[in-house]
Amino acid sequence: QVQLVESGGGLVQPGGSLRLSCAASRNIFSANGMGWYRQAPGKPRELVATISSLGNTIYADSVKGRFTISRDNAKNTVYLQMNSLKPEDTAVYYCHVTEYWGQGTQVTVSS
Repeated sequence: QVQLVESGGGLVQPGGSLRLSCAASRNIFSANGMGWYRQAPGKPRELVATISSLGNTIYADSVKGRFTISRDNAKNTVYLQMNSLKPEDTAVYYCHVTEYWGQGTQVTVSS
């Protein structure tokens, strides 16, 4: 069993930045790719970014150039740096690896 705990969400003004963290209860990221997903009210969950075990990254078109996914295997932690945030980025953000999901962290972009 693996617990994933997200943190770093909050309320930010448009154009602002946040950094989300996803900490795993044991070393699972180094051997597996993982992803950040988000779900806005009334919408399906969507992929935001992924990072492979080799460090290769993929981003949704809507966040390319603004978000950066990274990992620190020594800390069993994956990050999502979010810059130039827009109101449409408002959602609950989840991290996911193999069959495990975190509980989510709310990101609200509003003036």
